[in-house]
Amino acid sequence: MTEHALPPLSTDTPIELCASAELSEGGLAVPFDVVYDGEPCRAFAIRFEGRVHAYLNRCTHVAMELDWQPNRFFDDTGQWLLCASHGAVYAPDTGEGVAGPCQGGLVKIELIEADGTVRWQPTERLQPVVF
Repeated sequence: MTEHALPPLSTDTPIELCASAELSEGGLAVPFDVVYDGEPCRAFAIRFEGRVHAYLNRCTHVAMELDWQPNRFFDDTGQWLLCASHGAVYAPDTGEGVAGPCQGGLVKIELIEADGTVRWQPTERLQPVVF
């Protein structure tokens, strides 16, 4: 018997993530689940310098989640995203690796903020979890 894969959802429609007020400058992230290249993954959204950003929660050094406590990604200065496992440091606005054992940058997820709501944009490689 062959399995039939579900067709990917439309990449045209952004998916509601949270209210804008849930993302405070340098504060806790809002986590969410995605399917990236067919694999389920955690992702997170943050606010930095007034803008919202989102990334896969996967360090480029070793594919482990970054947060050192639930939904805490910023270092003590609120200027860098820090991997709790090996100390890789990433720029919050680009996901670029800037120090430590990171190898490249985090996978960025496009966000749209409008009318008090943050939404994320699916792509061919990045899809919502379907139950």
